[in-house]
Amino acid sequence: MKIGIAADHGGFTLKQEIRDMLEGNDISVTDFGADELDSSDDYPDLVAPLARAVSAGLIDRGIAVCGSGVGASVVANKFPGVRAALITETYSARQGVEHDNMNLMCLGGRVIGPELARELVLAFVKAQYTGEARHRRRLQKVEKIEARMFK
Repeated sequence: MKIGIAADHGGFTLKQEIRDMLEGNDISVTDFGADELDSSDDYPDLVAPLARAVSAGLIDRGIAVCGSGVGASVVANKFPGVRAALITETYSARQGVEHDNMNLMCLGGRVIGPELARELVLAFVKAQYTGEARHRRRLQKVEKIEARMFK
């Protein structure tokens, strides 16, 4: 599985820890930046390339980290095919993938500690979309809405 990761200054430290943890578990990671801590960077500039890569199928899933995770979620969901959510607990990290085929997880670098982030990321990465009929039906409805939005 190919994982992409990005963060602004509010999520920079946590992004580095997550990247190292993933690589330590032999998971391929593409780092979309920031490459250094810069308090004047803006989350859209860093999250957009990650979301674009998920949208284009260049990576399987993404992890975006900003101060709260909210801004990252807002930006990521502007790209077709991206199903991003702000995640704060393991149930949603897993269930978001299993039921909703979530492909981009957003975290708050100022509100999630490294140990919880590790648990959330592992739950997200290990989860698989079930493809059950009820989940496919719901996802098809989302895709119809999205098709109208991105004409």
